[in-house]
Amino acid sequence: MPRVTTIVRKPAVKADRVVDIITLDHEARNRRHGRLQAEGGTEIHLDLDMETTVNDGDALRLEDGRLVQVKAAAESLLEVRAENPLRLTRLAWHLGSSHGLVEVTGDALYVENSPAVAELVRGQGCTATPVERPFKPERSAHACDHDHGHHHHHHDHGHSHSESHSHSHAHSHSDEHGHAHHDHEHHDHGHKHDHHHHEHGHDCGCGHHHGHKHDH
Repeated sequence: MPRVTTIVRKPAVKADRVVDIITLDHEARNRRHGRLQAEGGTEIHLDLDMETTVNDGDALRLEDGRLVQVKAAAESLLEVRAENPLRLTRLAWHLGSSHGLVEVTGDALYVENSPAVAELVRGQGCTATPVERPFKPERSAHACDHDHGHHHHHHDHGHSHSESHSHSHAHSHSDEHGHAHHDHEHHDHGHKHDHHHHEHGHDCGCGHHHGHKHDH
């Protein structure tokens, strides 16, 4: 089976090198690996080195130099329009925040034709018309391996509350004991700690003073 490792962009495609045509939807045009079969029967082992989008008119180059040209398949979409462009902007923001797929043009948005998306469109005061056309949704500006650019920063959530620790459990304990709990008097997160949900008696054997008030 011929292997494909290179995409030839439409302006560089030479008609005399094209031996077959393959029609792919937007999902297939974003694959890196897979087995495909062109309309004329040419079998293809897709094995790209990096993530990319194959556009309508581009070609897959086989190992022997022959080309299989790609045609973008028509898909069931909603053409979204609004009298106020701000509504389209808001809709695009909502779709993006939920990782929805959106194709942006000068006067309309094109989105997947699904009940959930249609409801969101109506909720933003836009009109949606079912259409059949190739779908070219916007791609993320970064390589997306379910990371989505959040980079959670190890969940420290900006704890710069003049704390005497860095949440790496290298805490400075004023009582200099070897226990691994926080010195809760050094910071105030606005919530109460219960010392790991256990109570100490008058003499718990832990060798340090817990600062609790006891009624004798």
